[in-house]
Amino acid sequence: MKVIDFDGLFDEKIAIYMKQNKKKRSAKNWEDAIPKLYKQFGDTYIAKIKCTPKQYYANLSDTELVDVLSAHLKEKISIPEFMRAELEKRALTALLLPLLRQPYGKEVLELIDDHSNVLDSYFALLFEEDVEESVKNGLLDILRENAEAVKEPALEMLAKGREKEYMLELLARTKLGDDRVYSVLLQAFLQAEEGLLPRRANALARYGDERALPYLLDKIEDESLGFVEFQELKYAIEALGGEYTEERDFSADKDYVRVMAASEKENH
Repeated sequence: MKVIDFDGLFDEKIAIYMKQNKKKRSAKNWEDAIPKLYKQFGDTYIAKIKCTPKQYYANLSDTELVDVLSAHLKEKISIPEFMRAELEKRALTALLLPLLRQPYGKEVLELIDDHSNVLDSYFALLFEEDVEESVKNGLLDILRENAEAVKEPALEMLAKGREKEYMLELLARTKLGDDRVYSVLLQAFLQAEEGLLPRRANALARYGDERALPYLLDKIEDESLGFVEFQELKYAIEALGGEYTEERDFSADKDYVRVMAASEKENH
């Protein structure tokens, strides 16, 4: 499909119009007028395409509309609001899913309004190597809000050792009361490798099972903990209704020193 840069065309026309009428409006008035003029442009007949910009997209089939969107993103041409509006009118999620594997997949994901029927597909994409990390993070944001719907496959993939941190994060957001979830979150915390302890403690806190408190209280007594790990453990303990009041000297900890320096800078 031929890609028409309607936004570029509008910019050209508005630049000429503003030059011709620059004395008629103040800068603020022009700023207020441009969105209205853009909206009018959507209904303006363009001889070259024998229709208006809005009609151009309305006349495309679902497949053609998605192909044009893909071309815009691939060629880094801005997506006109008229195209976005047409996409919103149609249920094209199934056709948009393959585009999530493209380098511009994150932008496609932002155009999808209804995620309810494709959660399984989103979950599956987390394990595909050709999917950009930014897309996976976007998918994870959506799946976090729907964690209960993917609990069983998350448990299954965790047992296989696949995308472990993603799976733990999703399981931490499921409903409290499943011993399987509590068990895997606790084991992950107890077996946390260097650097992962804060994240694993946070997962336990988010899940909310108070049975984890003794394990958190035991771990926070470890004198080798760094400032960040200590703080995250303390937060997790308090989130589960516990309390830890023992003082700890972190004056030699580089993270503590950096935090204190940043705090002093803000106060001056």
